[in-house]
Amino acid sequence: MLKKLFQSFRPPVHAQHHRRTTPEVINKSQHSLQRSQFSRHAVGIVERLQSAGYQAYLVGGCVRDMLLGIAPKDFDVATSATPEQVRAEFRNARIIGRRFKLVHIQFGREIIEVATFRAPHSDEDQDDKHRSSHHANGRILRDNVYGTLEEDAQRRDFTINALYYDPVSERILDYANGVHDIRNRLLRLIGDPTHRYQEDPVRMLRAVRFAAKLDFGIEKHTVAPIRELAPLLREIPPARLFEESLKLFLSGQGAMVFEMLVDLELFAPLFPASAQALDDRPTYTHTLISQALSNTDLRIKQGKPVTPAFLFAALLWPALPARVLHLQNQGVPPIPAMNGAAHELIAEQCQRVAVPKRFTLPIREIWDMQERLPRRSGKRADQLLDNPRFRAGYDFLLLRESAGEQTDELGQWWTDYQEAHDGERREMIRDLGSRDDGAAPRKRKRTSSKRKRGGDEAFD
Repeated sequence: MLKKLFQSFRPPVHAQHHRRTTPEVINKSQHSLQRSQFSRHAVGIVERLQSAGYQAYLVGGCVRDMLLGIAPKDFDVATSATPEQVRAEFRNARIIGRRFKLVHIQFGREIIEVATFRAPHSDEDQDDKHRSSHHANGRILRDNVYGTLEEDAQRRDFTINALYYDPVSERILDYANGVHDIRNRLLRLIGDPTHRYQEDPVRMLRAVRFAAKLDFGIEKHTVAPIRELAPLLREIPPARLFEESLKLFLSGQGAMVFEMLVDLELFAPLFPASAQALDDRPTYTHTLISQALSNTDLRIKQGKPVTPAFLFAALLWPALPARVLHLQNQGVPPIPAMNGAAHELIAEQCQRVAVPKRFTLPIREIWDMQERLPRRSGKRADQLLDNPRFRAGYDFLLLRESAGEQTDELGQWWTDYQEAHDGERREMIRDLGSRDDGAAPRKRKRTSSKRKRGGDEAFD
């Protein structure tokens, strides 16, 4: 599958040439789009801006996805009006952002994002820090240099995102042969790939996300510099990488995204400790993370809720045991060693991907439950069942077992205990007898109910 995604496709000469000053105009008789398919609020914004004398188009992912028969998640507008001019036209508009100034126009729960046409940066723009600034390595720190429609098309990242749809004339303007690449299911950067990745290293992650989400191949020149430039991701603010990680792993194609990130050496800059575990224990680590992501993908396809806490707990777990063992070898008791290792691992991870506290606390609780689940004597089992984190902890235990961890059938014991009536539960506790807490119990006759596989209910 990965070989399919990394294409050596060589397009016709005209498709390699992106520096167009005039677009290919695709009239409504030549494409399948209809204005009624788009958000009426987004269409209304375009019409109002055009009536006020500005250029305005629906742009990017909503046009791309409509051409592919995918329902867009949101609708973006590009315009010649500045953010201040857009805000003056709409009372329900507010300007957001400093690095990349945008306007959000709100209609109830729907927000339409409006961006002003951008232009390439000049030395003069670079002198004006309020408009444009770069890091020494070429990364764009501020991008508020406004330009023409033609310049805006060249500033976009991928050809398939440089399509402009006018709902008034119902024409598509294509400056970068994006329709050609959609037809060939090919992801291609506009401009020199090395330069474009240096401008914004997150484009490497976007390439992976779009390729996995759309089942597109990545054009050979677009993929070629990624492994060499992957370390540039370490310079991206951790908060931004958290948002990008959610888009990557909660796309419904998380398992494929993981494979591509590892193959392109993009996983280590995001999750350094987990990448080390992947080197140290490749089979176990790969199986556990892949299984967790496959479970997540399935839940997303089924329309079930998911939470990043369980997912990040799985992504980081393979790096935890070695740290716990290291502390235990220094004389730290097991539970304090677990707590200390967990705190250290999460703190380090947040320096790369800033996982918010509302998720790091449940991560710690899921991990803590792995230490508590073997302790079942007396009233402990019933107390654990009443714990609000029991389901997530139980599902995580099953996930560990599915990856090959040996737990003396602890997962099956808890499966049976949940299905048993009160008398059977008391017998199962007595069955533990005088054995050490957590030792393998005598096998109980299984009920007819099927044992759940890890991760199915942990997200509820």
